[in-house]
Amino acid sequence: MTINTTTLFRGAAIAATLAGLIFAGVQIKHPYLDATSITTADVITRNLLKTVMTALALVGLTGLYLRQVTRMGVLGLVGYVLFAAGYLSMLGTEYVAALVLPTAAHTATAYVNDVISVANNRPAIGDIGLMRYAIMFTGLTYIAGGFTFAIALFRANVLARWAAALLGAGTLATIAVGLVPRYERLFALPTAAALVGLGYSLWCDQRATVADGSMLPG
Repeated sequence: MTINTTTLFRGAAIAATLAGLIFAGVQIKHPYLDATSITTADVITRNLLKTVMTALALVGLTGLYLRQVTRMGVLGLVGYVLFAAGYLSMLGTEYVAALVLPTAAHTATAYVNDVISVANNRPAIGDIGLMRYAIMFTGLTYIAGGFTFAIALFRANVLARWAAALLGAGTLATIAVGLVPRYERLFALPTAAALVGLGYSLWCDQRATVADGSMLPG
């Protein structure tokens, strides 16, 4: 197989689409999280899938950015760096949630409950140390980066603008999770749909690129 820009962009398109599908899928009938549920096979599997999702999202976002880098300007660069930093940080926190917290839950139940509480915008009783700042960093870069990146995507007008607008709305809406925790899982769906839409748009864009004989990013 010949590796060229079209092949790489198609790979990024698939990665973004899969990230969106996984992000939506893990929200379905998601159990309440605490030191007991996090040790179950169900939650561990979901957190492992979230870890895979963040890695796929990073690949997808990089492809989306590079496809229209010349049209996104400084705003696009800032948005990409922040959004990528958010997903990279999320990769670390999801890794901890999937492989560290389930083991620690048996010997440090209170600490695990507090980490989960902070991560889900619930009040914590004890001090979780630097994990609090890691979680805060993830949230801030995800929201600020996602909104900024979405604006740059929309202005570039290369890929589906509706998906770019949905990405901005979805990441910004994450702020409301702490206000209506009962419906927190629903706030993931707009971002998930946006990733699927942007991935599909990038795939279609590459089909059009091949059809007209061009393989250079726009």
